Amino acid sequence: MFFASCVGNKDLQRNDVKLFEAEDQYILFALEYEKNRDFYSARQVYLELFDKTERYEYLLRFLTISMQLSRYEDVKEYSYKYLDEDSSSYEDVLRFYTIALLKLDKLDEALKNATVLLEKFNNSKNYELIANVYFEREEYKQAEEHFESAYISNVSGDTLINLVDVLYSYLNKKEKAISYLETHVRLYGCEGGVCTKLFSFYREQKNIDGIISILKKSYFEYKTHGDFYSMNRAYKYLIAYLEQKNIDEAIKFLEENRVDDFKLLTLYQKKDDKKKALQLLEELYKSTGNIDLLAQMAIFKFEVAKDKKKVLADVIKKFESALIILDNHIYQNFLGYLLIDYDIDIKRGVSLVEKALKKAPNNVAYIDSYAWGLYKQKKCKEAYIQMKKVVDAIGLDEPEIKMHWNKIKECK
Repeated sequence: MFFASCVGNKDLQRNDVKLFEAEDQYILFALEYEKNRDFYSARQVYLELFDKTERYEYLLRFLTISMQLSRYEDVKEYSYKYLDEDSSSYEDVLRFYTIALLKLDKLDEALKNATVLLEKFNNSKNYELIANVYFEREEYKQAEEHFESAYISNVSGDTLINLVDVLYSYLNKKEKAISYLETHVRLYGCEGGVCTKLFSFYREQKNIDGIISILKKSYFEYKTHGDFYSMNRAYKYLIAYLEQKNIDEAIKFLEENRVDDFKLLTLYQKKDDKKKALQLLEELYKSTGNIDLLAQMAIFKFEVAKDKKKVLADVIKKFESALIILDNHIYQNFLGYLLIDYDIDIKRGVSLVEKALKKAPNNVAYIDSYAWGLYKQKKCKEAYIQMKKVVDAIGLDEPEIKMHWNKIKECK
């Protein structure tokens, strides 16, 4: 990031005066090569344009592309060759030369030229360049000082990332690094990856409140700017941490923002808030027509009802409609048990439970339903065999299981 900002990507500044007849044609060739990502050919054309015109915008384009292609020796050679203090592009060319030295690990020469550059042109880019030279020389205190100067002279998220990395990872000034990031986020937002960096520091320190705070900030900023990919990414992290900290906070966020109603439904279910789950299921079913939601509505409507006999007909109707399309063992067992327990259609209820058991033969809830159906059919011995499997597996702590077991034991 730093080198991109230092090098820049200067647009060609066309002069109306052509210095040779084919200049415009050469430019078109160069631009077409760039469009087709043939950068080696493009930079060669720019070098020819510079040779023929001595216009430094062509040289800068050649150096920029050479840097992007990691042709650092070429950058070093040509920037040094055409270094001219009288040129209006002197600062840019000297910066290219210094960066090339840095990339080629010629750190003493790089520091010498970076010092000259900063003395002649005191600006944030040159502060940042010399800071990077000090960083590569492992002189982290000097790197910190110059990164701070770069940031103060031109508040930038990219520059701040470099500064806080030095503070946090090399000088053990973790609190200072975090403080810098928190202040920047509060004043300027998430630009330049600052929120992502702060998130990584909070996560390393297991600061859940800090993580949630920065993810909320990121989420709403990305939403405002229409960056929906980043917004969704921030949301996934945010809801996971909210749920980890406090399920009520996660529910509140989803209720207020309605960003993911299916996740909200899951949290209602996790919290066993059947009334809110049923209300949301009704909304989702109306908007989507998803038949699976109809079956889930049936379950919650039955479980929420104080007088279950009043809702029984509607619940059974919903299950019947869903099972025309779905082949789901959960819904087959639920409907089957209702038909058995309320003596509505015991034979069909047992048949549905048998279908469920084919898919999940070791499910004790299904075995319990089956045993209860056999009991209702007066198949006492078979009912006892099945019910004993349930009792052996989970005991008699659940009142309904205990009631079934006692009734089946008495069955003659």
